[in-house]
Amino acid sequence: MRNDETDKIWKRDAVKSPCVNICVIEPKSGLCTGCLRSLDEIGAWGMMDNDARAEVMDALPARKSLLTKRRGGRKGRLNRS
Repeated sequence: MRNDETDKIWKRDAVKSPCVNICVIEPKSGLCTGCLRSLDEIGAWGMMDNDARAEVMDALPARKSLLTKRRGGRKGRLNRS
């Protein structure tokens, strides 16, 4: 049987991580291509309070343009003229 204190821990209203399990750091921008966070933000996420997490979440949409375009991998190389 759970007590009220344990229930509070599991039901807290924490800002959830934007991680989508595509963890690749793009060298030029230093951002994860999946969640758009920096390595420092990813590492500190567990220690951040909700206000700090919300600030990071608010900044993520604008970061999409900082990622460089993929070159197309093997398919891109084969299609070059």
